Amino acid sequence: MAGPLEGYRIIDLTAFIAGPLASMILGDQGAQVIKIEPPGAGDVMRYMGTGRGGLSALFASCNRSKRSVVLNLREARGRELLEQLTQDADVFMQNFRPGVVERLGIEEARMRELNPRLIYVSISAFGHEGPYAKRPAFDHIIQAMAGIPAVQADPETGKLCFVRQAMCDKVTAYTAAQSITAALLARERGAGGQHLRLAMLDAAIAFMWPDGMTNHMILEDDVPEHPSLTVAYRMNATADGHVAVAPITDPQVHGLFRAAGREDLIDDPRFATVQARFSNLRALIEEVRPSLEGLSNDELLERLSAEDVPCGPVLSLDEVPTHPQVQANETLVETQHPQMGRLRQPRPPVRFEATPAEIRRPAPALGAHTDEVLQTLGLSSTELADLRAKGVVG
Repeated sequence: MAGPLEGYRIIDLTAFIAGPLASMILGDQGAQVIKIEPPGAGDVMRYMGTGRGGLSALFASCNRSKRSVVLNLREARGRELLEQLTQDADVFMQNFRPGVVERLGIEEARMRELNPRLIYVSISAFGHEGPYAKRPAFDHIIQAMAGIPAVQADPETGKLCFVRQAMCDKVTAYTAAQSITAALLARERGAGGQHLRLAMLDAAIAFMWPDGMTNHMILEDDVPEHPSLTVAYRMNATADGHVAVAPITDPQVHGLFRAAGREDLIDDPRFATVQARFSNLRALIEEVRPSLEGLSNDELLERLSAEDVPCGPVLSLDEVPTHPQVQANETLVETQHPQMGRLRQPRPPVRFEATPAEIRRPAPALGAHTDEVLQTLGLSSTELADLRAKGVVG
């Protein structure tokens, strides 16, 4: 069925995670995504980590629902073909370091000269100005500079820690996808094409700010500091595992006390208000810990659920796919990939009632669609063979 972005065409020159994941989201939603890769290895993410059939799981998770075209942009004819593909495109995405697109002659001014309605998207690590603008970076460098290790610091020892996920890449991807659809909507309302500039550092700081920087937002001198919400992010050990518990309101906290068999704490002034509980969080944990550790996961979850306290089991990676709620949501789907074999991956998380998002095609082999796409420009098989022999296409 047609997705919400059916009919839109995206030329995607991005590599690694942030850009490819953004265009994949749009591809799942129905956009026609053409992934442009250099000859030889293509996007290096094809080979990073666990894989099969020449494709990594990471690459497949960020590059489904698109077609792969190999163009040598160092060759004038390769750039000409890119320009032809862009003339009737809606979106052009690139994540080269600042200055590279100008050297290649595919900068925003040039591409929008060819196609004034184009949404041109530039994703960078640090932005296009400033002392770090031309430096390379990957996710954990951005985490470090956004203050995320400080937020993740061990509450007992203060030891800094990264989020062991490509969090900043993924946050940037979701920010880019939302911004692109907003720009397309603005264009439909008469704003025309435009240039979107997105720095991973900006996206990461914006993502981290609401709960991570509560003590750095209000600039007046008379504001007392309080612990952030994340101080409550602790796992509770049980007799056979761990449970996550998140009591915030008074009824939820009282429910926790009853589940732990500590009704006497309901009237304890240290825990009488939200602010008091945050100020005395360590004491609260120590008061209920012995009771919680004496219960099994199932026993504790049953008691907490009966009290309507937000809770859930801490699952291993092997347990996530088989959890009853994950299965009830049909969160994961199995597909057959021509090179990788049987795959399990999340479906697009949003369920559109009338214009469904779905996995529309498997992640492509390098250059799998070069001929198919370039033939739409009028190139014959003989011309394509000649260009391939000259190293212009792959």
